[in-house]
Amino acid sequence: MSVDTIQDLFEHGLEDIYHAEHQLLDALDELESNTEREEIAEAFAEHREETQGHIDRLEAVFDMFGEPPEKEECEGIEGLIEEYEEFTSMEPSQEVLDYHNMAAAEKTEHYEIAAYGNLIPLADQIGMDEAADLLEENLREEQGALDELKELTETYEMDAIPAE
Repeated sequence: MSVDTIQDLFEHGLEDIYHAEHQLLDALDELESNTEREEIAEAFAEHREETQGHIDRLEAVFDMFGEPPEKEECEGIEGLIEEYEEFTSMEPSQEVLDYHNMAAAEKTEHYEIAAYGNLIPLADQIGMDEAADLLEENLREEQGALDELKELTETYEMDAIPAE
């Protein structure tokens, strides 16, 4: 597929984030099951439900084009997932893993926020105001999830992890 127009760029980005959101459904499930601290695990479970809503909104945007939803492999998210798997293969202590899970989730939120932040002006430019509104809703939820993760990270009892 050649990408020569704003609409092509928009569709490519839409397919990319659609793939990313699907990958993150499974990743959030794994983060939840690999986390012992209840408040952190609950945050992952809640965001997993939001992520399904993001997918539903993305599918509605595809419908606006009259096209079936398609995925373009999102190498950014794939890389973050691979990085997470490499870290967990080192068998960190549970305290370290709980903290790392929050950090890994924060990284993905930043990626998603950037992706939606880039798609919204493209949707506006091609006159897809309703699509821009749906993407804006996803963006707000991603920002809310990031804020919650930051709060959990800031209040994490670091004393549970040896300094050296």
